[in-house]
Amino acid sequence: MSEYKATIGLEIHAELKTKSKMFCSCKNDPDETRPNHNICPVCTAQPGTLPALNKEAIRHVLRVGTAIGAKLADFTEWDRKNYFYPDIPKGYQISQYKYPLVSGGTLAGVELTRIHLEEDTASSQHDKGDYSLVDFNRAGVPLMELVTEPVIHDVETAVRFAKELQLLLRYLGASDANMEKGEMRVEANISISKTKEFGTKVEVKNLNSFRSVGDAILYELERQEAVLGSGGKIVQETRGWDESKGETFSQRKKESSHDYRYFPEPDLPKMMISEVPEFQRLKEGLPELPWERRHRLNNQKINPEILEIFVADEIKVSEEIGIQTIGKFFDAVVALLGNNSELEKLASNYLTSDVAALSKNENKGTGALTAEAFAGLMIMIKKGEISSRGAKDILKVMYFDGGEPRTHAEALGLIQKNDPTVLKTIVAEVIKANESVVLDYKNGKETALQFLVGQGMKASKGSANPQMLAELIKEGIGKK
Repeated sequence: MSEYKATIGLEIHAELKTKSKMFCSCKNDPDETRPNHNICPVCTAQPGTLPALNKEAIRHVLRVGTAIGAKLADFTEWDRKNYFYPDIPKGYQISQYKYPLVSGGTLAGVELTRIHLEEDTASSQHDKGDYSLVDFNRAGVPLMELVTEPVIHDVETAVRFAKELQLLLRYLGASDANMEKGEMRVEANISISKTKEFGTKVEVKNLNSFRSVGDAILYELERQEAVLGSGGKIVQETRGWDESKGETFSQRKKESSHDYRYFPEPDLPKMMISEVPEFQRLKEGLPELPWERRHRLNNQKINPEILEIFVADEIKVSEEIGIQTIGKFFDAVVALLGNNSELEKLASNYLTSDVAALSKNENKGTGALTAEAFAGLMIMIKKGEISSRGAKDILKVMYFDGGEPRTHAEALGLIQKNDPTVLKTIVAEVIKANESVVLDYKNGKETALQFLVGQGMKASKGSANPQMLAELIKEGIGKK
């Protein structure tokens, strides 16, 4: 166990999901591949241009603050954060300093300092030769920055917090927060100390996956401990993360706030949140939040591992009839099953195994599965009208082609035979054809029964009810 206490604070940037950029009417499109396509004189900082506020971006941030129980600002203003970098066209970034939109709040048990709004930078590319290229499509995109208090002391809490924030942003529709696309970027401020005082802080920037967040923090904690253990001193600096080498590397000396020479943005008005009608009654418009859904599903006695799949809600179940993610689809199915816990458990298992697997097959079209058809299939399984094997075959057809389960079951000959008279004939044939196996079963070999049931299923072409078949075989052998 380390003698040092780790202290971690996170700064997380998330691009917001709006139609236009933060201070101009250019399209906000993270999927645009044509360089410098969504640009205008404002977001490329041409002389004489003026910014105008994006009201929807501000509303997104206020809704996030409302969801985490934070204090929303009444008065707010924008500031110029001055620093030079090739991907900042103005030579400064319009951000918020003294008066953020959101203060305080708690998420995943971690206290927050603030959430403010700013504009994103352009993106630089360094893979074309001995020169760099700058694409201004991203310049000016609304960027939410969240800062936690330095109250995280382990890697697991840091990663859990980042995951919960991503979920919250998606539930609120504020951001897709796709880390691979750079829509959500994590920076970690890390220090270690043997005393109650904080150690020297090191910032690790632009971590673009949850794995990178965990690995980078762990590496940096070990690096700092090794430096101090050998008598060295930690330098306050900004470091990057090399994914291939699995280590951090020095980038530059860490700036302080006074280095940015903040001052109020003269081209944007001060704002009183209480005077804007769209920013009122925000709490009433919130959807069910991730932790609320987690609590509800836990009360429904859903398996914890399956529960988190529904909370994450990432798997697309149906698209032809309107995109519906797995969590919402499950809720619709539950409403049709009449609060039957056994059927709900069955539905959750089929959704997170078979339907999830089908959703990954991109070569056969999009899903046409309805909640009504899926619920009907679960009821047929429960009644013993179809086998689990038959249910999988029916589900596959319904997923890609739609339709009702009973129609497909009859067309495929998968309705299970439950008529004892018919099944007794099959049982008699199986017993007669497998005398040695019958003898094994009589002598106590339980697996022999499964073989006999399998032969019966084969003889019935999969249409027999296996439970009834087993009972009739035991009855026919005289060992019931």
